[in-house]
Order: sequence, then C-alpha cells, then structure tokens
Amino acid sequence: MTVTIVGSQLGDEGKGGIVDLYGDDVDVVARYQGGDNAGHTVVHEGEEYKLSLVPSGAIRGKVGVLGNGCVVNPRTLFDEIDTLQERGLDPDVRIAERAHVILPFHRVLDGIEEELKSETDDEVGTTGRGIGPTYEDKAGRRGVRVGDLLDPDVLRERLEYVVPQKRAVVEDVYDLDVDELDDPDAFDVDAVFEEFREFGRRFEAEDMTVNAGAFLSATIDEGQNVMLEGAQGTIIDIDHGNYPYVTSSNPTAGGAATGTGLSPGVVGDGEVIGIVKAYLTRVGSGPLPTELGGVVGDTPGYDEQGEGENEELANYIREEGGEYGTVTGRPRRVGWLDLPMLRHSTRVSGFTGIAINHLDVLAGLDEVKVGHTYTLDGEELASMPATTEQWAKCEANFRSFDGWPEVDWADAAEEGYDALPENAKAYVEYIESELDTPAYAIGVGPGRGETIVREQPF
Repeated sequence: MTVTIVGSQLGDEGKGGIVDLYGDDVDVVARYQGGDNAGHTVVHEGEEYKLSLVPSGAIRGKVGVLGNGCVVNPRTLFDEIDTLQERGLDPDVRIAERAHVILPFHRVLDGIEEELKSETDDEVGTTGRGIGPTYEDKAGRRGVRVGDLLDPDVLRERLEYVVPQKRAVVEDVYDLDVDELDDPDAFDVDAVFEEFREFGRRFEAEDMTVNAGAFLSATIDEGQNVMLEGAQGTIIDIDHGNYPYVTSSNPTAGGAATGTGLSPGVVGDGEVIGIVKAYLTRVGSGPLPTELGGVVGDTPGYDEQGEGENEELANYIREEGGEYGTVTGRPRRVGWLDLPMLRHSTRVSGFTGIAINHLDVLAGLDEVKVGHTYTLDGEELASMPATTEQWAKCEANFRSFDGWPEVDWADAAEEGYDALPENAKAYVEYIESELDTPAYAIGVGPGRGETIVREQPF
C-alpha cells in the first residue's frame, strides 16, 4: 500500500520526522516534487541529519526515489550522498529518468530575478536554488532531464539549444555582462556539458536511474509498502496556494500521482496524512492573517502589524521551536494556528489522518490562540478565499485555549496520549473535530521517540 505525506501549511511542518517515524514499515520512500529547496531534519540515535534532496527514509536504510515531479541538482544530490556515506550510512537513492535537472544557469537566473523584484518589493523569498527557472523550462519544453545525462549526443543537443537562450536573457533582458557574473561558466555550453556528462556517468556506474512509475508499481505489486513524500506545503502549492508566493510544483496529494507515475487510484486507495505544526510559520513573502510578528532581519514581505505586544511572544516561539529555515537559515515568521488554512488543505488532499507536531513548543504559555475563521468584507469565512489579494484582506477571528504546563515529554511520548496535559488534549481534540480527521501522531519533541503514535497507517 501507499502512505502519502503532505504538508498542510506553508512548509516546515516536520514532514521528514513523520516519514522517519513510520519508516520501519516502509520499503521505499519516494519524493514526488520539489528540489533542494526542501529541508528535512531527521534525528536518529542522537544524530541530526539535515537533508534537502535525499528522501528522509535514507536514514533508516530504505530505498529512496526522486520521482519525475522533482527537479534534481546533481551537485547537491551527490554532496548529500557522499556526506551520509562519510557518516557511516549507505543510502540507496534512485532517480527518475523523467525528472528535470537543475543546471547552473537556473540558479544564476533565480538570483537575478529575485534581486530585481526586491527593488519593487515584489520578491517571493525563494531559496535561490534555481527551482522555479527549472520548472519554467520544463513547462517551456526546453528542459534537460536526468535521462538526457546518460546520452552525450542528446545532452549536447539540449544544451546547445537552451544555453544561448539563457545567455541572451542575461545580456539582452537584464542588461548584464555574463563574464562579470559570479559563475560565467554557467552560460558556457562546453563547461556545463563536461560537468553534467560526468554526473551522468556516475548515475550509470551506480545504476541509479529508473522509470519511476514502473519501478514503484512493481514494488507495490510485490507487496511492499511505499511512502510518498511531499516537500513544502499546501499553501505554497502552485495551483492551490497563495499565488504568486508559492513554489513551482504541487505539494498536495494530487502531485503524488503526477510526480511519481502512480495512478490517482493507487494514491487514493492508501492513507494521506496531513502534517500540521501546532502553530504556524513561514519563510518568505505573502499574507499571514494569524501572524504574531517579531521577525528578525530582513525577511521579504514581512508585515509590520504584528510588532509590539506580540513581538516577544513570536520570538519566544521561534527560539523554542528552532524556527529557522533548514535550507536557508532564515528566521521564520510566526503565527497562531490557522484553521481556515487547514480546512482548505484537508479538502484539497483528502487527509485520512493528521500528525500534529511541536505541541511541546507551546507549553508554558498562559494562553494559546487559534485563528478559527476569517472575516472578509463583513462575511465570515471558514476556509481560505481563492486569491492572495482576498486572503491579505482577511482578519482572523480567534479562539482562545488555556495553556498547558511543561511536562517530561519523553515520558509522555512513552506513556501515550492520556499522559498529555488536559488542556493540550483539548487543543488536539479541537483540531480533530474541526477537520473531521483523527490525529494519528502527536509530536512532543524532535527525536523519533518523542512522538505519541496513535495509529500505524501501514
């Protein structure tokens, strides 16, 4: 069977930890979208592993697949694999031949465009990893796929077509001199060909490339369990998120089918688990109706309205939760839990269960708030409106919950749900009731043993 892991908010919900939590019953973990803009932090036997591309299951020795919906930077991929090997692990990672390749010029163009947008306060707050430009070339039918790296003639043909176009964009659209850029070789056909043909040779030598859909279907037919792992979160889904402050792919459950080659029926017949952080964070621009404020530094698009009385509280939650981007290190914006957002996410992906993480971070507060509904132009809304402009005008209507004390969270995880403070249970049960979805797991700490498991989806 399959279990699909979906971020229900704006990313950074702790998806990697839940993949790891249920990893004992999994044979294969497949990423179905995104690239090395994703950040997974997994704690295993006291060791912390920060991954941006290798599927989280690699820490448990599971087969990892990067599906055709992913965009793959071979530099990052092999750096991560080599680092894991140096730490005594032996990751088995397969790459879809249909997955698109992030090339050096994608990263350069990503940085140029974001810098130009910053001059008019229109920046999205991307990671600068070239994700968007790669998906743009994929949609424009000028991309380079992993399978192309295996055939030198095809690779050369693809590069001779696309690289001069990118050089022209830099010189004629952005009016910049390629030779004065930090990486002028990114626009040199020969330099890119030599580097990426070598990556292709390593893919071949290590037998890493697969037809992802056929590989995963055969795995399921053999009676093995497959976990489908999304990156980012629903509210930055390019179709269902707060456009244009979105990623360039589909983190929602529908993306699990298109991004792996498995049918929607296969995905739908399995479990779909929405990962919920017990409060709300995001890195980057865009509205955030339940935002507290108090962000550090120059996070793009930050709304100053949350400064003042809530600044200290936001900074407290940020520090307690370690709310800094896994990939970028940027401080995350902080807000109360947003139920209209979660109702939207539950509908889009059809969650059969949820996992609530970081419940422990809120311990010790006198009061915990939740954005229960919105008000937009005098009308109460239970879910998110369709456009970002409408969402930006929404005012959150809050419900307040009595706080809960600090407890020995490791003991609580071992003893189970009944060991949680009563007010914490009331908070969990409110979320379950509003989403009409049971909480399969409740995270009360970063380690694998610090999660209360109420349901084994496999």
